Amino acid sequence: MINISDKTFDEERALYGSRGLIVENCSFDGPADGESALKESNDIAVYNCYCNLRYPFWHIHNLRIRDTEMTPMCRAAVWYSDGIEIENSKLHGIKALRECYDINIHNCSIISPEFGWSTEKITITDSTAESEYFMLRSKDIRLENIRMKGKYSFQYIENAVFNNCSFDTKDAFWHSKNITIRNSTIKGEYLAWYSDGLTLENCRIIGTQPFCYCKNLRIINCEMIDADLCFEKSDVVADIVSRVVSIKNPRSGRIDVPVLGEIIMNDPAAQCEIYCGGEKFFGNYDQ
Repeated sequence: MINISDKTFDEERALYGSRGLIVENCSFDGPADGESALKESNDIAVYNCYCNLRYPFWHIHNLRIRDTEMTPMCRAAVWYSDGIEIENSKLHGIKALRECYDINIHNCSIISPEFGWSTEKITITDSTAESEYFMLRSKDIRLENIRMKGKYSFQYIENAVFNNCSFDTKDAFWHSKNITIRNSTIKGEYLAWYSDGLTLENCRIIGTQPFCYCKNLRIINCEMIDADLCFEKSDVVADIVSRVVSIKNPRSGRIDVPVLGEIIMNDPAAQCEIYCGGEKFFGNYDQ
């Protein structure tokens, strides 16, 4: 490994095509405003650096980033790369991660619209995120202890497990497939429409019109707060432990709730069994 430390780089492709490099206490910044500092490199370690220029980490095989700041000016920082570890760092530029494979992110601050698109085999732990269209079309995702705020999150994702997370996000998990969420809070509108194979266990679900047009939906021991017009045209098995404002025309399955404000069953295709306090019923019900 070659060590480079305490330097500033601002030229175009400053370290292009490097092999076996440790870059420490360096800045990618300056008047030349060059792009793609480490493009097409292998076996790169970046420690305690400041990245204020565009596209620094494209097409890199085996990349480690630690204690590093990627500013809002560092747009599209990590693309088309694999074997990535990012720790104790700030990813604050738009589109910070895209079309990468085998990624581990730990204890990071992510403030990045359009983060994580089309990534595969990604784990994020003990981190915070603010983003729009977070993780669009990504696969094989593991999130643990994440606090996330945004819009239109996790659309079209596949094969994901989330544990001990908090999501405040509009229109999350649309068209998602094979997703498990445990011990988490999800706040937002129109949650998980058109999903297939979504399971939520020991979760707190907050917001209007969740879980419509779903297939293979399973809800286990969950609270549903301010949830109205739930489950429209969905195939669902649900064990809910809180009052539900209203349920509308679930297609099939069984729903158990302790208290129900209203049930709307005016679609002949709605054949789901609904139990309130252990009693099976149909029609309108006011509590």
